Amino acid sequence: MQSIIFEIQQSIAFITFNRPEKFNSFNREMALSLQEKLDECKSEAVRCVHITGAGKAFSAGQDISELVGENKLELKQILSEHYNPIVSRIRNLEKPVVAAVNGVAAGAGANIALCCDIVVATESASFIQAFSKIGLVPDSGGTYFLPRLIGWQKATALAMLGEKVSAIDAEKMGMLYKTFSDETFLEESKKIALTLANMPTQGLAYTKQLLTQSFTTSFDAQLTQEDIFQQRAALTEDYNEGINSFLEKRKPVFKGK
Repeated sequence: MQSIIFEIQQSIAFITFNRPEKFNSFNREMALSLQEKLDECKSEAVRCVHITGAGKAFSAGQDISELVGENKLELKQILSEHYNPIVSRIRNLEKPVVAAVNGVAAGAGANIALCCDIVVATESASFIQAFSKIGLVPDSGGTYFLPRLIGWQKATALAMLGEKVSAIDAEKMGMLYKTFSDETFLEESKKIALTLANMPTQGLAYTKQLLTQSFTTSFDAQLTQEDIFQQRAALTEDYNEGINSFLEKRKPVFKGK
């Protein structure tokens, strides 16, 4: 059985973690396969990425069975070859990535979700920084994204206490964009992805890059970057389409160019 299900429909790359019997915990094969699929998302045929999990979980994080036994993997290898390349690919991908959290998101599974551009969840989902429970520290970008999403104090408490946070509470504290009922969740998350897939892709990519840069640049430097990227955006075909459709009072048809 494939650990990653991948298909492209309506310019959306649908990625589904597919180890439901293991709550979609990551083993080496699944981590490397996800990297390959994220690389495939660079194709012009893809204008948005939608990531979710099969079964009851988004992802329970690392498959602990790989950390023990004669053939165990070292944590250094897991981080440098599995998780760091995954979150780097998501952040560097020049198109929006939607995390559709369908159930528990724990450890690295939680932080892979939080590094995505837009995070939505079903009301029954939950998030947990499970690392402290076994004496480890948050990885997969958790110490980077969590305090930026919810603030220093709450991030510290969740990282140290390892408390489970419901999706509804996660939305309230700014950890994610929206929650939906279990019945409408999948449809609503796909609707967001479809909206993004029909928008000016290059402009969205520039927005993503600017927001990422804002974490590490000064205000004046950020204004300069906005100027640079705005000029680039104004050279795209989609910008011209947006202007012309507005003047002609019609719905724009963006091509992602």
